[in-house]
Amino acid sequence: MEDPIKETVLRILLVRHGETDWNRIKRFQGRSDVELNKRGRAQAKALALTLREEPLKAIYSSPITRAIETAKAINRYHQTYLEQRDGLMEMDLGDFEGLHPRDLRNEQSEFLRKWLEDPASVRMPNGETLQEVQERAWAVVQEVTKTYHHGSVLLCSHNFVNLTILCKILGLEITHLRRLHQSVGAMNIIEMNRGQYSLICLNDTCHLKGI
Repeated sequence: MEDPIKETVLRILLVRHGETDWNRIKRFQGRSDVELNKRGRAQAKALALTLREEPLKAIYSSPITRAIETAKAINRYHQTYLEQRDGLMEMDLGDFEGLHPRDLRNEQSEFLRKWLEDPASVRMPNGETLQEVQERAWAVVQEVTKTYHHGSVLLCSHNFVNLTILCKILGLEITHLRRLHQSVGAMNIIEMNRGQYSLICLNDTCHLKGI
């Protein structure tokens, strides 16, 4: 006999891609199509091993290479649907793509001040706002919850995308997203039961020990 409670719970596994060389040197990569480095591939493999027994019904991924590589590593143990969604792409950083934080300190000090004080109030030059990121990312979450009502689904995405989703789950204003953190290769577990979201696990990196 099926557990009636289990049949109403949907687990959303929200992961951040593994490390790239740009992550390593702290360069802003946004939508730049940077692939995983050696450590990032090891992190993706560790995620895959941790989730190998998870009965995934589907995997949704950002179409950016570093996320796709991570999602494909996980899917080796599942061979399930791997859907790409633009809504899970990293924030469009516009003119700041490829820069280093020191470039902003030297050349964009006023923008940096506003970004640090109230990140929800600014738009990346020729790029996006965090509100826009949250709206498109949350649309993917809603698609998942309309399609699946129990079991497990994995979303493979990026730092700002994950942070805006987690803010939505927790009822936090986007301006407070720095109260949260997303490490490369991290995993979060969200459960939805009868329309109510619960954050079960935040920024889990236990599987990355020794990498």
